[in-house]
Amino acid sequence: MAQTKIDKHYLSDEQREARRRQRIMEMRRQKRRQEFIRKYAVYIGIAAVICVVALTLGVRALILKIGKTADNKQAQDLQMEDLITESSQADADAHDDKKSDTTVSSSASLISPNMSVNLVGLVNNGIAEFNEQYISPLGGLISLAPPLSASATDDTESFSADIISENGVLIDVAQGTIIAQRDSRARISPASMTKILTALIAAEHVTDLDDTFTMTVDITDYSFTHDCSNVGFSVGEVVTVRDLFYGTVLPSGADAALGLAVYVAGSHEAFVDMMNEKIDELGLSDTTHFTNCVGIYDENHYSTVYDMAVIMKAAADNSFCREVLSEHIYTTSATEQHPDGIEISNWFLRRIEDKDTHGEVLCAKTGYVVQSGNCAASLATDASGKEYICVTAKSTSSWRCIYDHVALYERYL
Repeated sequence: MAQTKIDKHYLSDEQREARRRQRIMEMRRQKRRQEFIRKYAVYIGIAAVICVVALTLGVRALILKIGKTADNKQAQDLQMEDLITESSQADADAHDDKKSDTTVSSSASLISPNMSVNLVGLVNNGIAEFNEQYISPLGGLISLAPPLSASATDDTESFSADIISENGVLIDVAQGTIIAQRDSRARISPASMTKILTALIAAEHVTDLDDTFTMTVDITDYSFTHDCSNVGFSVGEVVTVRDLFYGTVLPSGADAALGLAVYVAGSHEAFVDMMNEKIDELGLSDTTHFTNCVGIYDENHYSTVYDMAVIMKAAADNSFCREVLSEHIYTTSATEQHPDGIEISNWFLRRIEDKDTHGEVLCAKTGYVVQSGNCAASLATDASGKEYICVTAKSTSSWRCIYDHVALYERYL
C-alpha cells in the first residue's frame, strides 16, 4: 500500500488527468445508481413492507381463528359429554362415545389459546428479524429520511431582546415546528456555514477516505487571495481525504474545502454545480444559491437561516458528516511537511461544551464574513434525545453568537 501511494507522486500529467477523468466517470455512474435506487427502491421497499404486514395480519388472524375454533370445539365436546352421561344409552355405546370425545378433546388441546399466542409471537419475531436483516439495511443504504420541513405555529415565539443575532431560527426536528425565530426567511450570506454542504456533497461521493490528495498552488493562492481561514497545508503536501473533511469543518479550512471539491468533481466549478443540484433536491433552490464551496461573499451566494437548518439536518443524517461535525479536536495524518500532523479544533463545540443548554450540543459549524457577521448552525439534543437545530446570523462576535445559541437552547429545551 505504501508503494502505491509513493508511485502516485510520479505520475505524468496525462496519467493524472486520465485517472481524474476515470474517477469522475465512476462517481457519475455511482450517482446515477444512487438516483435509481432512491427513485425505485423506495416503492419496492414500501410494497415489500405492505406485503409482509398483510401476510403477518393474515397469519395472525388464521392462528387466532384456529385457536378460537378449537376452544369452541372443546366446549361443545364437554357439553356433549354431559349429555351422554345423562342419557340412558348402553354402556358399550357410552364407552365408544367417551373414547371419541377423548380423541377430539386431545386434538383440540393441540392448539390451545396459549399456543395461539406463542405462534403469533413467533410470526412477529420472524417479521422483526426480516425487517432487521433486510428492510432496515435497505433504508440505511438509500437514506429514506426526507428533507427537514418545519412550520411556524401559534406557539412559535419571536426572539427576545437579549438575543443579539439579527436572524435566527430554532426548530424542533421531531415535531417539524419552528419554536422561535427572527427573520428566518430573510436572505443572508451563509459565509463558512456553506462548508456544511461542501462536506455533505463530498461524503455522498467519496468511497475511500484513506485515498490521498496533493495540495496545489492554485488552492493555496485562492485561499490567500480571498483571505480565507486555512488548515495550514503546504503546496505539494499529500494529505488524506479524511483529513480534508475534518480540515473543512473544524478550523473551517478553505484549503481543505477546495481540496475536497477538486478531488470529488475535478474542479471547483463542477463541484459548485453539484452543490446547487443538491440544493434543488432539498427543495431550497428558490431561496438558496451557492457560487463557491468556501463561503466567500458573492451577491449570488446566498441562503436563509431556515435553509441552513435544512442543510444541517441533511448533513447530520449522513453518518460520516455527523461524525465530522461533532468532533471537538482532531490531528491530521503525519506528512513530510507536518511529521506530527496538525491539531485542529471546532471552537464552537469546545466553547459551548461547559455551558448549561439543558441538553447537549452535538454538531456545529460557524461562519464569518463582514456581510453575515458571526453566524453558526448547531444541532442539539435534550435529556430525552430529541433533536433541535439552531441557526443564527449577523451577531456581533464569535462569543456573542455562541451565547445566543446557549440562551435559546437553555430557554426552550
